[in-house]
Amino acid sequence: MTANHSTTEETKKRHKHEGPRKHIVAYILSMFLTLIAFASVIGGEINVSFIIFILLMMAGIQVFVQMGFWMHMKDRGHTFPIIGILTGAVVVFTMVIMAEFWAWW
Repeated sequence: MTANHSTTEETKKRHKHEGPRKHIVAYILSMFLTLIAFASVIGGEINVSFIIFILLMMAGIQVFVQMGFWMHMKDRGHTFPIIGILTGAVVVFTMVIMAEFWAWW
């Protein structure tokens, strides 16, 4: 009879609340990335193409931090939202490339 109840240690571990520690670390990481991007623009002595590279790199890292920690995409059971987001990213990327070719020709 006790085998049918889902009070095993594995179930308790799976439903355990992870607490604010990871959220605080993600918030601090997001603020640090934002400060790096802000400082690179305010600095003024840096090459413009390098600033654009830094901004795009910080934005990409920021996206993964936001999705992983705040939108809980790292957790199990989020397969369909991940597929939807990736599909949207592919569509947007394709549209941007098509607009580039259209404007160029």
